[in-house]
Amino acid sequence: MKYFGTDGIRQEATKFTPDFLAAIIKGLVDYTNDSIKILIGGDNRESTEWILQDLETALETFGIEYANVGILPTPAINHCFYHMGFDFAIDVTASHNPYTDNGIKIFERGDDSGVKLSAKGCESIEQALESPISYTPISTSLREDLHDEALATYLEHLRDYIGDVNFDSLHVGLDCANGATSIIAKEIFEQLGAEVTPIHIDKSYNTKINKNCGSTHLHSLQRLVSDKHLGFGIAFDGDGDRCMLINEIGEEIDGDQILAILADYLKLDTIVTTVMVNQGLLNWAKKKGINIEVTQVGDANVKAAMDKSHISLGGEQSGHIILPGEPTGDGILTGLIIAKIIAESHKSLGEFTSSLTKYPQITVNMSATPEQKAALGKSKAKSLIEDYNAKLKTVQGRVLVRPSGTEPLIRITIWGNDKKAIDTIAHKLEKELKGVL
Repeated sequence: MKYFGTDGIRQEATKFTPDFLAAIIKGLVDYTNDSIKILIGGDNRESTEWILQDLETALETFGIEYANVGILPTPAINHCFYHMGFDFAIDVTASHNPYTDNGIKIFERGDDSGVKLSAKGCESIEQALESPISYTPISTSLREDLHDEALATYLEHLRDYIGDVNFDSLHVGLDCANGATSIIAKEIFEQLGAEVTPIHIDKSYNTKINKNCGSTHLHSLQRLVSDKHLGFGIAFDGDGDRCMLINEIGEEIDGDQILAILADYLKLDTIVTTVMVNQGLLNWAKKKGINIEVTQVGDANVKAAMDKSHISLGGEQSGHIILPGEPTGDGILTGLIIAKIIAESHKSLGEFTSSLTKYPQITVNMSATPEQKAALGKSKAKSLIEDYNAKLKTVQGRVLVRPSGTEPLIRITIWGNDKKAIDTIAHKLEKELKGVL
């Protein structure tokens, strides 16, 4: 698809013109061919504010019933549109991307929860985006603001899911990435009894979202946990659908390790993860007798594999964790479950991951055009990558080269038992791949 990547549409914010947004709405109308109700909301990068306003104008012009929940995490918007009786949710967010980008995630009603828009729905929007439309916007009337109701609905869901628990013994650091979790994360942890030290918690529409903070920039949370002697830390991304952890001595705990903790706690025999999985998780699972089903990158692919094989837990190394009964990743809920495990066991976070030894891993992000991304599938590039996979056998390693579905990048990831060797190999491959592409 031209516009939809692995997680909706994501691009420079300025490309979300009123006509572009109107075409998205027309594509949804063409897809349903029926009267629909749409809930809109998003994260708090500065462009989200005016994109939501332009969406309201488009919805009003097309005569569609809608309401706006303003700033909320992606999992909250997904949960609330379904349980508040809407047909679709349009979530304005670029997740972990910088504030200069923005995006659109669309959810529709599934059998018992909100699910990401079907391929057929995405195709309908793609067609509308490629076809000029006659669009004369009209002024918006007073729309329904459901922020407080949606926030209360989501908080209730979190409390119901986590169950009877007391966090009085916990002192937690939270890095909200100056993003959507700033609205709610501190509140729910404190309601359950935890002492919370938050950082990067700007609740306004801003230009600081994800900048040197959150789940992709963990250094400030590591310093906070170490300097304040906290029990552990949780870092969210801009829209709150994933999290990473910091243990009591400042070490990073990623999605692979979170999956191991949860699989052990829930006594599961099978989990789903992606091709980005660290060899350490594969080795750990083999020792534990836990099967791992591996799928392509993207939480939608993880969820599809979970549903197909009736597997209750899945996730990605990046911190997207899909918990039992949940339709998508939820960083706050994942953090709450980890906190519950720690509170109930009276163990440190580090103790839970001590039996999983991660292999060294490096990712090089190479700038790439759409044409260069497409050329990865051609014989020269494939042959080069195969040659490097053969070379990596000397360090018990492997290489994965893939186009990013959300950014203009090709990601080169290499695993192996020798950090210095894989670092050298990764940069050599990057140089040769540039030449080939």
